[in-house]
Amino acid sequence: MKKILRVSAVCIYDPAGRLLTVRKQGTSKFMHPGGKPEPGESAAEAGVRELSEEVGLKITAVDLELIGVWTGTAANESNTDIEATVFTAPGTWDPAEIHPAAEIAELRWMHLDAAADFDDLAPLLTEYVLPHLTNLNN
Repeated sequence: MKKILRVSAVCIYDPAGRLLTVRKQGTSKFMHPGGKPEPGESAAEAGVRELSEEVGLKITAVDLELIGVWTGTAANESNTDIEATVFTAPGTWDPAEIHPAAEIAELRWMHLDAAADFDDLAPLLTEYVLPHLTNLNN
């Protein structure tokens, strides 16, 4: 039986409309910044804490906009599905102010319409979030 891992993830955009993706140390897949909620923490609270820890972005939970909750295959955990609550952060962010921290090995800003050019994106991103975002923008 597969394990279920609950996570929060946040979509961050730069002024050019590119989506921030991150690759965690020891992994090969790019995904949203985010992670597991701590005990007693809401999904939005987990999202803003993870943004702060992983890329140094400081916002408040009430600023996040929910875009969906999806269950899919975990990118970095065998025999595990993730249930991801995905938010969008308000506004746009200067890439020069976003830096990898904690377990983040690499940042990559990606135009949504270029996602098919990458073969290293997490399943949640390719199967659920990107199709949802593309539909919103059409």
